[in-house]
Parts: sequence; structure tokens; C-alpha cells
Amino acid sequence: MPSVPPTTHASAHSTSRTAARRRVAAGTTGALALTAFLVVGPAPAASAADPDTHLVSTAALEDVDYTTWRKDVAAVVAQARPYIEERSKDAGHEKQAIVLDIDNSSLETDFHPFWELPTPAIPDVRDLVLDAHAKGVKVFFVTARPGIIHSLTDWNLKRVGYPVDGLYVRSLPDLFAEVSAYKTEKRAEIEAKGYTIIANIGNNTTDIVGGHAERAFKLPDYDGKLS
Repeated sequence: MPSVPPTTHASAHSTSRTAARRRVAAGTTGALALTAFLVVGPAPAASAADPDTHLVSTAALEDVDYTTWRKDVAAVVAQARPYIEERSKDAGHEKQAIVLDIDNSSLETDFHPFWELPTPAIPDVRDLVLDAHAKGVKVFFVTARPGIIHSLTDWNLKRVGYPVDGLYVRSLPDLFAEVSAYKTEKRAEIEAKGYTIIANIGNNTTDIVGGHAERAFKLPDYDGKLS
């Protein structure tokens, strides 16, 4: 079935390139988090003197307000929910799937210190996914994160409550490919397994262009300020 254009139009090409570079940086940050986890273990919880870890987040440094971001995410989820609820009524008669990006699309990556694991789920997105999964819709994650942190990423997603029916990370050859092409290829692979991708959710243009989904929903990235 042909794809429907995303709910938010693509930004300028230069902004897309900048955002793509930030995605690579996010994968590197994830690898650093894995190293910290293996070497020193999980970091202690924030102290009473600094209870709001959003104040030391990457997003805070980019002047992106957490409360505003959560409201903007909720607005996109509110658009997606009626469609997904209606579409998933057919999950018992066809193989349906939802595809999600991870950083700032499923997890609060840029709003949480990288050394504190697990990275929290975005509650609105997780609730939407759980409701669809309960009706039989499979949940796949396609991320630009490198393969070295596949296990850590899988653990994080499950630890914060996501169902994981499939997780695609970038292999070494994929690291040299354009991110949108890589993600399009992985959605095509999911379709080749017999799934109809009823929704594709991400916060960056590279997450949602390329088709191979009935609908695409773009979460905010504030012109590339979020990875």
C-alpha cells in the first residue's frame, strides 16, 4: 500500500544533513554510555541538591525546554492515536507492525544524562505502542545506533516497558550509508517478512522519508537541536 506523506513536512536539506550528523553523535554517545556502564557500573541517582537531571541534559544545553517538548510530543501522539487505534482493529487478520526510531522518539535521550541508565521511555509514545501491541501489532525499532550497543539498547527498551519484536542497529557497512537510505531499507525488510507497517514514528526527517509505511508521524526535533 503506498505511503502517505508525513504529518510534518521535511525541513531544508541542510538541516537534514546537520540532524544526520547529530544522529551519528548520538550513537557515539551511546557507545560511551556502554563503556561507562561496563567499567564503573550504573551511576547513582541524582542527589537532592540536583533532583532535575534535565538541567544537565544535552537538550538543556541546546535551550530545548523539557516541558515544552513533552507537550509537543503529546500533540503528535494525539494525532497518531485515532488512526492507529482504528487501523489496529485489523491486526487479527493481517500482520501489522509499527516502526519507531529510538533517540528522542522512544527514549528521552537528549533530556537525560547519558551516564544514567536506563534512559527513560517517553511515556506518551510508550503508552501508544503498548495499546497497539496488546491488539496484536508488532513493534520494531530501527535506529542509527551502532551494533556495538545492540544488547544495551535492547535491555534499555525492555527495562522501561517497551515490547521489542525486532531491533535493527547499524552494522559496520551501514555506518557509511546515508541514514535515511539505511532506515528505508530496514522497513522494506520488515515488509518483506509479510508485515504491513501501519505507522512509522521518528523525530527526524531521516526516520520517516522513503516510504514503506502507510503513515509517518514526525515528533519534534526543533530544527535539528535534538539527535
